[in-house]
Amino acid sequence: MEMSTVGLSSSVRGGVALKLAFCRYVFSHSNSSPPPSSSPTQFFFRRKSYSKKLTGRRLISNMADSEVKVATSDSTARKMIFHPILEDGVFRFDCSENDRDAAFPCLSFINSKSRDVPIMNNKAPLYIPSFECRLGQQIVKLELPVGTSFYGTGEVSGQLERTGKRVFTWNTDAWGYGPETTSLYQSHPWVLAVLPNGEALGILADTTRRCEIDLRMGCRIQFIAAPSFPVITFGPFASPTDVLVSLSHAIGTVFMPPKWSLGYHQCRWSYDSAERVLEISSKFREKGIPCDVIWMDIDYMDGFRCFTFDKERFPDPKSLVKDLHDTGFKAIWMLDPGIKHEEGYFVYDSGSKHDVWIQKADGAPFVGDVWPGPCVFPDFTQSKARAWWANLVKDFISNGVDGIWNDMNEPAVFKTVTKTMPESNIHRGDGELGGCQRHSHYHNVYGMLMARSTYEGMGLARKKRPFVLTRAGFIGSQRYAATWTGDNLSNWEHLQMSIPMMLQLGLSGQPLSGPDIGGFAGNATPKLFGRWMGFGAMFPFCRGHSETGTVDHEPWSFGEECEEVCRLALKRRYRFIPHIYTLFYMAHTRGTPVATPAFFADPKDPNLRTLESCFLLGPLLVHSSIMPDLGSDKLQPLLPKGIWLSFDFDDSHPDLPALYLQGGYIIPSGPPHQHVAESNQSDDLTLIVALDEHGKAKGIHFEDDGDGYGFTEGEYLLTHYVAELKSSVVTVKISKAEGLWKRPNRRLHVQLLLGEGAMLDAWGTDGEDLQIEMPSEIEVSKLISSSKEHHRLHLERIKHIPDVEDVSGHKGGELSRIPIELENGDWSLKIVPWIGGRIISMVHLPTGRQWLHSRVEINGYEEYSGMEYRSAGCTEEYNVIQRDVEHAGEDESVLLEGDVGGGLVLQRHIAIPKDKPKVLRIESSILGRKVGAGSGGFSRLVCLRVHPTFSLLHPTETFVAFTSIDGTKHEVWPENEEIFYQGNLLPNGEWKLVDKCLGLELINRFDVGEVYKCLIHWGTGTVNLELWSEDRPVSKQSPLQIFHEYEVREIQ
Repeated sequence: MEMSTVGLSSSVRGGVALKLAFCRYVFSHSNSSPPPSSSPTQFFFRRKSYSKKLTGRRLISNMADSEVKVATSDSTARKMIFHPILEDGVFRFDCSENDRDAAFPCLSFINSKSRDVPIMNNKAPLYIPSFECRLGQQIVKLELPVGTSFYGTGEVSGQLERTGKRVFTWNTDAWGYGPETTSLYQSHPWVLAVLPNGEALGILADTTRRCEIDLRMGCRIQFIAAPSFPVITFGPFASPTDVLVSLSHAIGTVFMPPKWSLGYHQCRWSYDSAERVLEISSKFREKGIPCDVIWMDIDYMDGFRCFTFDKERFPDPKSLVKDLHDTGFKAIWMLDPGIKHEEGYFVYDSGSKHDVWIQKADGAPFVGDVWPGPCVFPDFTQSKARAWWANLVKDFISNGVDGIWNDMNEPAVFKTVTKTMPESNIHRGDGELGGCQRHSHYHNVYGMLMARSTYEGMGLARKKRPFVLTRAGFIGSQRYAATWTGDNLSNWEHLQMSIPMMLQLGLSGQPLSGPDIGGFAGNATPKLFGRWMGFGAMFPFCRGHSETGTVDHEPWSFGEECEEVCRLALKRRYRFIPHIYTLFYMAHTRGTPVATPAFFADPKDPNLRTLESCFLLGPLLVHSSIMPDLGSDKLQPLLPKGIWLSFDFDDSHPDLPALYLQGGYIIPSGPPHQHVAESNQSDDLTLIVALDEHGKAKGIHFEDDGDGYGFTEGEYLLTHYVAELKSSVVTVKISKAEGLWKRPNRRLHVQLLLGEGAMLDAWGTDGEDLQIEMPSEIEVSKLISSSKEHHRLHLERIKHIPDVEDVSGHKGGELSRIPIELENGDWSLKIVPWIGGRIISMVHLPTGRQWLHSRVEINGYEEYSGMEYRSAGCTEEYNVIQRDVEHAGEDESVLLEGDVGGGLVLQRHIAIPKDKPKVLRIESSILGRKVGAGSGGFSRLVCLRVHPTFSLLHPTETFVAFTSIDGTKHEVWPENEEIFYQGNLLPNGEWKLVDKCLGLELINRFDVGEVYKCLIHWGTGTVNLELWSEDRPVSKQSPLQIFHEYEVREIQ
């Protein structure tokens, strides 16, 4: 195919001519397949036409003759070139000068030009990445010292320390994700490296495209993505905090949240009527449980049409919001990007008139199914589309909307194997964003651009601070929106993951995040919910949310004991709101983090680097138990070095976290109001003080209106408090005050911590020096002993949450039970005997690839006793007949049996053989145990149907390959949807699932004498590779069986 010459007029700015030429090329060749991602042709669409260097020049679109060469051909490893940018210690690296010119505009930086403009600096970077190009991919490697620990990588599940892990930045609707899921809802191509000496270094792969972050190779960071992209390093600096502050100078700080948004949020899919919303809000006030916000999920809409209200269930949203406001509640409403494809619907008609929809390659608007049915999607890469959406938001706010929830904005699309729109779709983006590009280029920033448009629309409507929550995002999204960690599960594994997930987002520049407390999918138990609320109430963003079809998940839904724990936990949060709000002011103005791992208190201590049950809010250490049978009162916490003094508000409970304040610091607290607006400047101010080894402490307290932008013009009060011990007297006073506000006339309450919960209380007037006479050492010892005894008696009197393992009679209770773990050789499995004996997780340890991951009650690895989908054997409870562990001298294995009726059992032996550790072996049989003599000793007709549901990381790059019995070779791709093979077309004892992007294949071997037919079914982000036996009766002497095995290897 020949491609025409494109001329750029000197009068054209921002790459418009090239943008239009690209769009004309795509539309005029709509019958042609787009070039693959590794094709050199694609780099024509990547020219930096918006660069001043190229403006007015003539480009030849055939890349072989292009004036600007980029790193596309295979090459050996070479050092990258660099220049300093932004500030001291920050460097940009590129493969070459030409690659620097060819790079796309920066969408992560708050000012994209600051990435491109060098600064004067004679210093050289301490660590220089190398690069090579292979198979059309740019591979960047950075070697760091032995003993380096890796963190960051954004929204990721699993462990806190990311060393040994690999993730892929590709925003994905990841309902019910697990610890090994490698792509979630957001993309942060960023790694924070903590060096052995406690110094830290950050590295950003500045690409919006799918990017592999591989941290499995010792102390090497490796990024793999389509060329050409720069990498930016920050540091090494003296501490991880210094790296995050420097990063914030590049990508921007978090928006300043309205103070009410730091209260507790109550949400459900769905509170389906105005009456139900008011019932929930009234109950919070009746029960004295603090709460600030009620959320409206998608069911408030008219047929899921955005910007509408259901006329029967939400007939008067303004009146509803007024009633909520009258009792101190705010209202947040959901808006999705999918706009119903329906003439006569005002949003669709308006968007079509303004030509704002994402297009297919042929120029027609793309239509994909989401909640309303067929939908079109705004192209937020265009300024006109963002302005159109912002004005819709502006009008929507007039209904009394206090905040907006952007969901499904990966963007998620139903009924497609990729879970999103085709990568060949066209965005007619602004020149400063990258111009006209395929969806593969803008996919990861779509959610961020939607959040930006929503944020800007709220800003148009009023002078208050916008509050937006987004599910999808990119590094830099914190400028516009808070986030949550998506559709998690109500089980202990997800409870345990919620702390590191929140922390990783903070370590990647997004401090305002948290999980769905209690879990979104499935039923929490009282113990699970109470424990989760106990420490979740201390997260930066604090919201309870649950899925339709589950039991109620409000704080009072699990009995009076759990209700009391939730009440205590949320009262704690509201006491700490002055401290949390101060942390967010500092995060917004200085770029300091809000919540951090414990090792931030001592980055040199390697023992702190993997702690996942605690976190810091400034100098406040929150330490919780994440184990079901161990309360915080039984913990022996590992504390950072130095002085850490425990305290509480006479509210200790095994399901609440232990609190410690670092010596040398002061934190502010206030009364436990029912909602933020209940607070007043004249409220008593409490300062909690922990002296260091020198008898000193310091802290700050920020105050303003809690909303609006007066603080940017000096309308605030920032007070610096100090405490010092001299001659047995501790003096607490103000060392400095900033801002135009006059100090309120209020009482000052100082709590001077002594240790083991003991403290001295003193009262005075804020603004005046307050002196506290220190007791003698003997008296201090008596106070500590008395405090410990009081604490012991208090714990004896409390009512413990009962240990209930299930919520009977409701869907989802089984999620809270703990799976069997099978791990040996190359494999790690999780098995749930109590519902179908299914395998819900199948991880290949050497590669870290999770080939199978599912929710507990459906999918995963299932087996049936009939040809019908989910027939007997799928949901029955299985008994564990035998469990062998490798260290006992046996294969790592488990033998399960489930009764499938009619005297039959389905038996499954799952093993990782000691002599073949690369193999996962499954031997399954339908056995006749009690088949009656009246039937001649034979059962009903049965079929053993093996039904594994494998997860696809790269759906468009994955296929099934096999050679059939007759010698025919087959490659089956997702577009085939579903197909059976039997007879001579049956795979000849082996078929494999091939992931070209990873270079891996999952091989499934079986005995063709046992398998009658095979089925391939492609789902949304999944594929089933089914093995079916013949369909016949069985007896005690003639079972049905399929013995098969799995192995992973690199593509040959």
